[in-house]
Amino acid sequence: MPANAPHVIILRVEDETYMREALAEAERAYGKGEIPVGAVAVKEGVIIGRGHNQKEELRDPTAHAEMTALKQAAQALGGWRLRGVTLDSTLEPCPMCAGALVMARVKRLVYAVEDPKSGACGSVFDLVRSPHLNHRLRVSKGVLAEESQELLDRFFQELR
Repeated sequence: MPANAPHVIILRVEDETYMREALAEAERAYGKGEIPVGAVAVKEGVIIGRGHNQKEELRDPTAHAEMTALKQAAQALGGWRLRGVTLDSTLEPCPMCAGALVMARVKRLVYAVEDPKSGACGSVFDLVRSPHLNHRLRVSKGVLAEESQELLDRFFQELR
């Protein structure tokens, strides 16, 4: 798909089901005092990876929800190529996570809300559809956006 092509958003009935699972992961992060982001990796209707932010808990800058879900998916499939996998995330992935999605050959990304500060899947950057990289993803956004945004807003209001 050319870099200037319009963003095609195809929502599927099951997107809401898997995003609810990602939201449950975000709630786990919230309960630990982490930025409430959750993700699930799905292949052929089965969740094969789950993750929530754990940067503070693990003292690891790479412990993002998406990275954990991708690692679990790779273990479940027995390899790093995640062809046919959809990743659902409550927040638009950052450049690190977007790069990992591309490198892992993930088929599709579904996310709830855009990240206006570091989103790398269509808002600030668009790494997942860059014509300069060897793989591109299909992207859908806005699934359960209100619920995801409310959780993020509540977390940041409590920090103040």
